[in-house]
Amino acid sequence: MATQDSTADRTDFGEVSRVRGIAFKYLSFGASLFGIVALATLLIYVFVDAFGLASVSPGWLLTYFLTLVVPFVGFCLYSADDRSVTRRVVVALGGGLVATAVVFEGIELLVSIPRLNWQLAYLFVVVVPVTAYAVYTASREPTGAAGFGLVGRFYGGTMVGIALGILFLVFDPRLWMLMYTLGVLPAALVFGYSRLRPESSASLFVVPVGLVGLVAAAFVRNVNQVYPTRPLIFLWTLVIPVAAVAAALVLARDGSRRAALGVGAVVVAAGAAGLPVGAVGLPAGSAVAVFAVAAAPTAAYVHQVVQRGEGRVGLLLPVLLAGGAVAGAAAVGTFGFTGPDSWLTLEYLTTAPDFSTPENAGLYTGIVGSVIIIAMVAVLSFGLAVGTAVLLEEYASNTGVVGTVTRLIQVNITNLAAVPSVVYGLLGLGLFANLLGLGLGTAVTAALTLSLLILPITVVSAQEAIRAVPDEMRRGSDAMGATRWQTTKNVVLPEALPGIFTGVILSLGRAIGETAPLIMIQMGTAVYSAPNSLFNKFSAMPMQIYAWSALPQEAFRYGVLAAGVVTLLVVLLSMNATAIILRNRTESDL
Repeated sequence: MATQDSTADRTDFGEVSRVRGIAFKYLSFGASLFGIVALATLLIYVFVDAFGLASVSPGWLLTYFLTLVVPFVGFCLYSADDRSVTRRVVVALGGGLVATAVVFEGIELLVSIPRLNWQLAYLFVVVVPVTAYAVYTASREPTGAAGFGLVGRFYGGTMVGIALGILFLVFDPRLWMLMYTLGVLPAALVFGYSRLRPESSASLFVVPVGLVGLVAAAFVRNVNQVYPTRPLIFLWTLVIPVAAVAAALVLARDGSRRAALGVGAVVVAAGAAGLPVGAVGLPAGSAVAVFAVAAAPTAAYVHQVVQRGEGRVGLLLPVLLAGGAVAGAAAVGTFGFTGPDSWLTLEYLTTAPDFSTPENAGLYTGIVGSVIIIAMVAVLSFGLAVGTAVLLEEYASNTGVVGTVTRLIQVNITNLAAVPSVVYGLLGLGLFANLLGLGLGTAVTAALTLSLLILPITVVSAQEAIRAVPDEMRRGSDAMGATRWQTTKNVVLPEALPGIFTGVILSLGRAIGETAPLIMIQMGTAVYSAPNSLFNKFSAMPMQIYAWSALPQEAFRYGVLAAGVVTLLVVLLSMNATAIILRNRTESDL
């Protein structure tokens, strides 16, 4: 009898737990769905304001839908080669068109949503998600993967090239040329020779040769001599090394010298093509960096796809997109459809800020400042986080006085993650700007302040990634006679790198959008020229967006501000995409 009662109790308890579990599951799903819908709605209005889509005519939307969206979705369906996927996409596009028209016109919701008509609702609510689904299904097939991979590498290379062009703004090009010629290049040659001849002792001379060359560059810089122009410096110090690295990767992967020389020649030709062009909004010669860095991954990937023999048709995707855009522009010009009055234009991205006339507002100095600061933050936070995590997890003892100190440090690191960002701004103001004299609103002060802000998060995530490495791998390395440092370097860190990159990605996403610490260190809101030193007065995108939000003109608070938010999102997503690619590459190499 007691057994039956206990069994009944367990059954009743199981039923109650099951009901609670189901309720919790659906409540969690509803909360997540509500958050996603709220965020999507906010982003839709931001994009509508940034691109001026509220004023476009239905003919303009229909034209680009037929010339750009339909061919792209058709390419995805062709790549997927699945009738069920095709049927779902067609039904969703057609049924969504009817549904949004009925909802917005029949029920007259246009009154409660004044700046969003049913055509735009159809675009964002139906077309964008359906296209994302088509891209997802196509990317798993060789044709779609080849096309999206080519577009992604070209876009990523272009973004990296622009970032390098911006970073070179704060360096003296003549000093960099001397440092590269006398220090970096000889050290790289010695390192390459040591890899080709492992039995030699050339690896011992890599660091001394580099240091001697850097010291010589500092002395030679003061000698009165004629230097080449900035474009030629970029060609020598950036294009040729990028071409050599791309050719070496192709040679190591395929073993074809002809292919390696071809890829290197393409990169050099692309960089040379930028000599007379000049990158838009950047100093003379920056187009050399943009063209070369964009051409390197693109050419290497095209050769890889051609060599593999699968999905070659996908390489025509950029031609399809460019042709659709040209055809759409021609149709709009012929029929005279009203297009968007976009605030996010090329002039907006390449001009200095203006706080009197919205039409003249620009974000160029903010973009330059944010890219330089976040690059420094990435280097500082990654190095400090990995070093601290390795020390705490692999070297610090958990017993005795050392163990007590370790636990105290661990508790403080965990608590620092919850400190408000404005407190870090005050710390940066007092420590870096005033005590160390690094200056108010400079890139160095901002980078150090933001690095401290995200350091607790990066340290904790790095510790978790290191803890996730199985102890059996450490013990196996110890059994083979490896030292603790060799085990950490060759076993633990390679396994933990994907998790470390994940933490860095999340942390940098927070750092690039922070405004309170920048206000406390007096980061500029009205910087009208790009800085040429890390100790000059800087601005950043969050600061300019914050300044525009306080202006009385409605055009600043809606159009100009929205364009800045979209630009900030693009920079953030580009940065995250680069970090995700590095993380995935480390995972695939394991």
